[in-house]
Amino acid sequence: MPEGPELHLASLFVNKMCEGVLFSSPVRKSQVSKNPDVTFACEAYRINAASRGKEVKLTLTPIKSDDTKAEEAQQPMDIVFRFGMSGFFRFTAEDELPKHAHLCFYSKEKPRKVLSYVDARRFGSWQPHGTWQADRGPCIMFEYNSFRENVVSHLSDRAFDRPICEVLLNQKYFNGIGNYLRAEILYRLKIPPFVSARAVLEGLESEDACEDKKSVKNETLKQKPAGKVTVKDENADLLRLCHTVPLEVVHLGGKGYDPEKADYSAFKAWLQCYYVDGMKSLRDHNGRTIWFQGNPGPMAPKVSKSPKVKKRMKKDEDHDSSDREGAETQSESTQKKKTVKKEIKAAKTEKDARPKQATTRRAVKSFKVNTPRREDKSPVTSKKTAEGPRRRSERLTRQNVK
Repeated sequence: MPEGPELHLASLFVNKMCEGVLFSSPVRKSQVSKNPDVTFACEAYRINAASRGKEVKLTLTPIKSDDTKAEEAQQPMDIVFRFGMSGFFRFTAEDELPKHAHLCFYSKEKPRKVLSYVDARRFGSWQPHGTWQADRGPCIMFEYNSFRENVVSHLSDRAFDRPICEVLLNQKYFNGIGNYLRAEILYRLKIPPFVSARAVLEGLESEDACEDKKSVKNETLKQKPAGKVTVKDENADLLRLCHTVPLEVVHLGGKGYDPEKADYSAFKAWLQCYYVDGMKSLRDHNGRTIWFQGNPGPMAPKVSKSPKVKKRMKKDEDHDSSDREGAETQSESTQKKKTVKKEIKAAKTEKDARPKQATTRRAVKSFKVNTPRREDKSPVTSKKTAEGPRRRSERLTRQNVK
C-alpha cells in the first residue's frame, strides 16, 4: 500500500506536470469504478495537489472569464484521494491513456493531455467536495509537532496496549506510516516488533529534545556517496524516526513518479530490513507481515506461521512497495512439497497397478481351466471344473435329441 512518502511524491508529481496547464470539463470516470462521479462544469481550470499522511487532495480552481457572471461561476472543488493498495497518478497523451485509469482530467489544449488516477486493484477511492478525514491524526512528515503531541497525550488510550508494530499502523496516531516504514523504523532502533507500544513510548516528551530551531527537513538529512539518505541524530527516539525516515524516502525521489527515472533501484538500495535477505518475518494479529531481526518480543502471536519468502520482481505498472510481492516465484519449500507429492502419487499408482495385473493373470488361468478341450474326457475332481463339461455335454445331448 502506498504510504506517506508515496502520496507526497504523488502530489509533487501532479504539481510539476500540471504547472501552466489549463484543463477543461467534463471529468470522466471509468464505467467499472464504483466511486462517485465528479460533476465539475468549467471551461477552463487549473489543478493543484497537496498531501497529508495517506491522503492526497486535488484542488480544481476555475479560471474566470470576463463573460462569466459572478453568480454563475463554478466554485473551486477539492477531491480527496486515498490510494488503497495500488493507486497513483499519470500524466499522458490522450491516446496513451493507461489501462486502469478510473478518473481522467483532460487538458484544454490540442492534442489533449490527460491527468489520470490509475488503480489496477480498485481499492482506492476519491471523494468530491472532500476534506481530510477527521479520524486521521496529524501528518508524520509535515505536522511533526502536532503529531508528536497527539501521540504523547493519548498514551493512556487502550490502543497502546497492543504491540508497537501494530500501533504504528494506526492512522489515528501515525498518519502516513505503513508496512515498510514500520519495519525500517523499528529495525534502526533495535526495538522488537511485539513489545507493548506503551512501554516503548512512555517517558517521551511532547517536545523533541533533538530538534533545533532550523528546519528538520533541511538539517537532519544528509546525502551519502552510495545514494543513501540517513538520519544525523544518533539519539533520536521512535517518534522522531517516524518523522525523519519517511522524509528520507521523499528525498530519494523517483518511486515511479519521476518521468526521467521511473524505477525503484534507489529505494531498494535504501531498504535495510523490509524484504531484505537474512531478516525474519511474522504475521501480526491483523494478518500483516512484519519484517524484523532477532527476537520478535513477548507479545508475538503464539500460533503464527512465517509467510513464505518470495522473490521480488520489478513491475512497471506497480507503484506500491507492498504490491511488488505480486510478481513472485515459488519458494524452495513449496517445490520440495510438490516433489514429495509427485513421488507419493507415483508410488500409489504403481501399487494400484500390481493387483490389476494379478487379477488379469488369475482370470486368464481360470479361463483355461474352465474351458476343457473336446477330446479331454478324463474325470475331474474339482466341483467347478466338473460343472463345465457336464453342462456342455448336456447341451450336446439335447441337440442330438432334436
